[in-house]
Amino acid sequence: MAFLLRRLMFYLAAFIAAATINFFLPRLMPGDPIQIMFSGAGSDLSMENLNALKLTFGFIDAPIGEQYLAYLKSVFTGDLGRSIRFFPLPVTELLARALIWTVGLVGIATLVSFAIGTFLGVMAAWRRGTLFDTIVSVIAIFSSSVPAVVVSLITLFAFGYTLGWFPNGYAADPMLDAAWSWTYISSVLYHGTLPMLTMVLVLTGGFAVTMRNNMINLLGEDYIVMGRAKGLSDRGVMLRYAARNALLPTVSALAISLGAVLGGSLVTEVVFNYPGMGNTLYQAILARDYPVIQGELLIMTTAMLAANFLVDLSYVLLDPRLKRA
Repeated sequence: MAFLLRRLMFYLAAFIAAATINFFLPRLMPGDPIQIMFSGAGSDLSMENLNALKLTFGFIDAPIGEQYLAYLKSVFTGDLGRSIRFFPLPVTELLARALIWTVGLVGIATLVSFAIGTFLGVMAAWRRGTLFDTIVSVIAIFSSSVPAVVVSLITLFAFGYTLGWFPNGYAADPMLDAAWSWTYISSVLYHGTLPMLTMVLVLTGGFAVTMRNNMINLLGEDYIVMGRAKGLSDRGVMLRYAARNALLPTVSALAISLGAVLGGSLVTEVVFNYPGMGNTLYQAILARDYPVIQGELLIMTTAMLAANFLVDLSYVLLDPRLKRA
C-alpha cells in the first residue's frame, strides 16, 4: 500500500506540472484565436463583442496568475470550455467523439503490432543466426526506421489511388448515417483497414527489435542453462524462462504506446483524413483553439501517467524479485 501511495503522489505532482506547461505553452503561440475565428468571414468586431467572446471562451482579462488558478479549477472540475474551431461544441463532447475513432483505430493497431512484433522477436532470438532471424531483423529495422508519413503516403498512393482497393479518406462512407447496422459497421471496417495497416507496419518493427534484443541478452543466463539441464523442452524454456523475463522492457514500450493512443496518430489521421484525436489536434493548432489543445494535451498526459502506473504494477507481477521486495 505504501508503494502505491508513493507512486500516486508522484504521478499527481507530474500531472500538475504537465498541466502547468499545458497552460503556458499555447499562450506562447503567436496569433489571436478570436481574430482567427472571424478572419475568414472578413468580419470586423467591436471591442465590446470581442471582449464578450473572450469571456465566452474563458480568456479572462486578469493577471496571468489569476488565469492560471482559474485554469486549474476548470481542469479538476472537468470544465474544458467550448471549442473555437468547432463553436459552439463543448470541448469534452468534441474530444469524446474523436476519442472513439482513435481508440478503435490506434488502440487495435497497437495491440496487433505488439502481438505480432513480440512473437517475431521471440522466434528470431531463439533462432538467432538463421535465415529467419536475418529476414525478421532486416525487415523490423527497416520498418521501424521509415517515418510514419512516408509509409502513410506510400500505402495511400498504392492501395488507395493506384489500385483503388480501399477508400482514400474518412472513417466511414459520409453518405451513411451512424448506426449499429452491418452496413455502417462494414463501412467503418473498410475505411479503417488502410490506416490500420499503415500503423501496424510502422509499429511492429519496433516491438520485434526490442523483444529480440532483450531475449538474446537473457539466453546466456544461468537459469536458462539450468532449465535446459533439467530436461525442459525448448518451448518451455523459450516461453516460461526467456520470453517472460525479456517481456518486461517490451511491456514498458507497450504501455507507453497505449498511453500515446489517446493522442491519436497525427500523421496517419491527417493523411487519411480520419476524424480521430490526432486530426482534431492538428485542426485545433491551425485555428489556435486553446481549449481543444489544452483539453487534448491533458487527456494525453493523464493517459501516459496512467500507463506508467500500470507498468509499475505489471513489473511487480511479472518480476518475482520486485514482488518479494
